[in-house]
Amino acid sequence: MTAVVAAVVFTPAAAASAHTTETAPRAAEGVLNCRTWVDGYKGFADCTNNTQTAVAFRATIVCGVWPDTNGQWITLNPGQRGTSEGECGGGTGAGSANWQEG
Repeated sequence: MTAVVAAVVFTPAAAASAHTTETAPRAAEGVLNCRTWVDGYKGFADCTNNTQTAVAFRATIVCGVWPDTNGQWITLNPGQRGTSEGECGGGTGAGSANWQEG
């Protein structure tokens, strides 16, 4: 009985083409100064834009025993401050809040 053994050699270029990863376009990431908090079923992100360009953000809320939710997108011009809020539709309420820049 003869055994057949096949060998596969991956080069870095072959490995890169074997796995395609798509990522979202990088926006102005991590440029806002924000404070977050939760109150019952609501989560809030209050942010200030200290850059020289407009930046959009929204609150992201983790809801207990319910699908997570997001607040509305807010665009802040340089020097502006604004608050985005979202509300959990049920479950045990808002567990934590954060923000997403975009």
